[in-house]
Amino acid sequence: MSEDKKKYPLNLPDTAFPMRGDLAKREPLMLAQWQAQQRYQRIRKAAAGRPKFILHDGPPYANGDIHLGHAVNKILKDIIVKSKTLAGFDAPYVPGWDCHGLPIELHVEKKHGKGIPPAQFRELCRQYAAEQVAKQKKDFIRLGVLGDWDHPYLTMDFKTEADIIRALGKILERGYVYQGRKPVNWCLDCGSALAEAEVEYEDKVSTAIDVGFEVKDKHAVEKAFGVSLPGSAKVYAVIWTTTPWTLPANQAVSVHPALEYDLIKTDKGYLILAFDLAGDCLKRYQLGGNNDRGDGLAATCYGSALEGLPLQHPFYDRIVPIICGEHVTLEAGTGLVHTAPAHGVDDYVVGQKYNLPSDNPVGDDGKFISTTPAVGATPLAGVFVWKANDIVLQAMEASGHLLHQEKVKHSYPHCWRHKTPIIFRATPQWFIGMEQVSSSSVGGKEDLIQATRHSETHAREKAGVALRDLANKAVEQTEFFPAWGRARLEAMIRNRPDWCVSRQRSWGVPMPFFVHKETMALHPRTPELLEKVAKLVEQSGIEAWFSLNSADLLGDDAAHYRKLSDTLDVWFDSGATHFAVLRNRPELAYPADLYLEGSDQHRGWFQSSLLTGCAIDGRAPYRQLLTHGFTVDEKGYKMSKSKGNGIEPQDICNKLGADILRLWIASTDYSGEMSLSEEILKRVTDGYRRIRNTLRFLLANIADFDMARDAMPVEQWLEIDRYALALTQQLQDAVCGDYDRYEFHLAVQKLQGFCSEDLGGFYLDILKDRLYTAGENSKARRSAQNALYHIAHALARLVSPILSFTGEEVWATLNGKDDVSVFEQLWYELPNVDATSLLDKWALIREYRGVLTKQLEGARVAGYIGSSLQAEVDVNASGKTYDALASLGDELRLVLIVSRATLKASTISPNMQAEIVTPSAHAKCERCWHYRSDVGSDANHPTLCGRCVSNLYGEGEARRYA
Repeated sequence: MSEDKKKYPLNLPDTAFPMRGDLAKREPLMLAQWQAQQRYQRIRKAAAGRPKFILHDGPPYANGDIHLGHAVNKILKDIIVKSKTLAGFDAPYVPGWDCHGLPIELHVEKKHGKGIPPAQFRELCRQYAAEQVAKQKKDFIRLGVLGDWDHPYLTMDFKTEADIIRALGKILERGYVYQGRKPVNWCLDCGSALAEAEVEYEDKVSTAIDVGFEVKDKHAVEKAFGVSLPGSAKVYAVIWTTTPWTLPANQAVSVHPALEYDLIKTDKGYLILAFDLAGDCLKRYQLGGNNDRGDGLAATCYGSALEGLPLQHPFYDRIVPIICGEHVTLEAGTGLVHTAPAHGVDDYVVGQKYNLPSDNPVGDDGKFISTTPAVGATPLAGVFVWKANDIVLQAMEASGHLLHQEKVKHSYPHCWRHKTPIIFRATPQWFIGMEQVSSSSVGGKEDLIQATRHSETHAREKAGVALRDLANKAVEQTEFFPAWGRARLEAMIRNRPDWCVSRQRSWGVPMPFFVHKETMALHPRTPELLEKVAKLVEQSGIEAWFSLNSADLLGDDAAHYRKLSDTLDVWFDSGATHFAVLRNRPELAYPADLYLEGSDQHRGWFQSSLLTGCAIDGRAPYRQLLTHGFTVDEKGYKMSKSKGNGIEPQDICNKLGADILRLWIASTDYSGEMSLSEEILKRVTDGYRRIRNTLRFLLANIADFDMARDAMPVEQWLEIDRYALALTQQLQDAVCGDYDRYEFHLAVQKLQGFCSEDLGGFYLDILKDRLYTAGENSKARRSAQNALYHIAHALARLVSPILSFTGEEVWATLNGKDDVSVFEQLWYELPNVDATSLLDKWALIREYRGVLTKQLEGARVAGYIGSSLQAEVDVNASGKTYDALASLGDELRLVLIVSRATLKASTISPNMQAEIVTPSAHAKCERCWHYRSDVGSDANHPTLCGRCVSNLYGEGEARRYA
């Protein structure tokens, strides 16, 4: 430093807040400090008594390390909880885990082998789940997510398991639970039914076949089509299917009552085909005739006329009818649908209408049971379903019933765990019926027997509302973010089948029912028994049921009743947490204000929660639903370890810090796919630096500011300081609105724009001269510090929900102590300022300044001037722009950051025109770097300009505007 600079000091900024965040190293230290200070508990205490905002945590599954999708989910939740806390709500966050189910069983079997005694097996599952919870919890905490991590909810907590059983009891009492034998998604690898959310669709190559079912009543055909047929004529109703193995279970052929069907004479006999598909079918079979009413067409009729026609099963001694069903379409095939009620939901529904049997010949292992009749001379018993295709095809080809076969690739349901094709098979299961109607309670023995008699229609005679209708109404009353989530959930509720809630597993909440050994009816004291079992489970967990001696609860009735071994679908576990958790944690409340999960949860947790909520309370357990998209790489491919394109949250935290990850998540529009790459992370890091440097500048320039000592009434501030305050208020209103609407990417855009443009590119750029060169305690400097103090307090809060570590660091610097959290505060209450005229005036000044800055930069690049302070400008303006610039007087040069600015009114320019820029001929002040004619006018200070002499030794310069 030169002797003159030492002699003539500046008010240089000073702060302990470092320029470099060094987040990866410092964040873990901050976490340890927060934990020691019980920061979450302090925030809860500070928020006590406020209106509650409840975000209910959708439980991640306790299996494996967290991935980027987990981080997105948890950080979005954390941003909301923290922003609601600052907005004046008591917003507790209780994290949870889903702990039962097949993946945990598979891991335990892989590690410990099969054949383990069930009680020991369940204990190993519980231990494994606890280990996974501990691992995931550590990683979630590292993300800066504040919550009651010492007391999370686990679906395997004894109390929670007991309350899940109680939730089942409530739904049973409302009349929505029934036992039935209907088709369910069945995974041959799992050996269990699957929930809708556990099914995904992938391409599969299948054998598609066209099969003729011979009509056994030729006169009925003549009557339906209004024709006479030769005595030797044979008539076939032709079906098309991609699952030949289901033909042994065929009980009918379905047509659409309102579609037209042709009777066409061919070399194979008379074929019944849908009018719109007949031409393609005949080409496929390489037979004459067409669907344009040409050669071969005998007659046409509507499907309703064909109802009741008897058909001969193609290889069994079984007569099956033609029936009418609205599910028949013209998308593919023949317009006639092979109907096996045991192997398809649509088939089952139409079969119920016609009282068709739904006998299932396929066992749990995917093989045909021992009583399955042979196909021709070939036995089916013990044959795996996929291998049965060949047996069926060979038999029908030999008998002449097979008109065509080919390989087709089509979308087919697969198990989401094993990635293998599933089948539909009717099994005795327990269902929550979508068309069931509620009853106020289950009255007695007769009601309970009726409720479990393999019928899904028993409750429709009761007064009440169907569950599907309740769910539709609840969706209407829910607010969705983004809005398209409503249509998606509506479609899923509209089309979903009854919910199969029973599973044939060991590790899960039991369905603690006693059913009669002959009638399969529930014990008449089921509600009472369920509560007794729940109390036992509350004491010792689910093992209390599995080890229970029936006689201990039933007494003499034990001889007549069987204890079920089924467990509940894990989606019921998590879906019922609104009953088991929200109602039982004193800090929480029902219903929740918000559920937030990935877009796949429209068919998962959102839906299971909706259905259990409607079944118990007649409403959704949430007021709002927020959906976020999946994470993809820069090319749009879904991230996965197998592809090697994943970026793990742990790696980001270890290299860059959690705040960088949080900023990426907040700055990305979560309503679609969320793309991440190393290049994107670099851009996010640059954005973070801009915000951090701005915060550091604010802190550094108020280090010697004492609000109690140095506060000034806003009316006494310089005009540009009041303008900056008005901008900050404008920002705060907008960002708080973005937080309220969960539009975090817009909040980030505004915050970054404010830091880089409003502050860094304008206000702070102009302010440096006054902060550094004005008198230390001058009105000019204190006015600036007053503004910076309020801006810092507002900005510290605004960034904290997103940049939580940085926000807490700023707050500690502002207050000089680190034991108080920024989240114990509320959004900052800025001083009032008459903003409208200020904003309008300074918008014109900024617009002009932007034009001039480009000219100055051009002059600098050309070597005409060094810095903008070396320039003198002649300013021409007109209209409102002239008025705004003229109001600044000589301080215009300070706003333009030049050494002289002369303003002239223009009569030819609209508002502004090219200005005259000339290099100053005056000397440069050693202290403020302005080029002024009065440099050296004071002989005692030959290197200083007049205002620096005044600021250091006199009364100081007077400023009003900048």
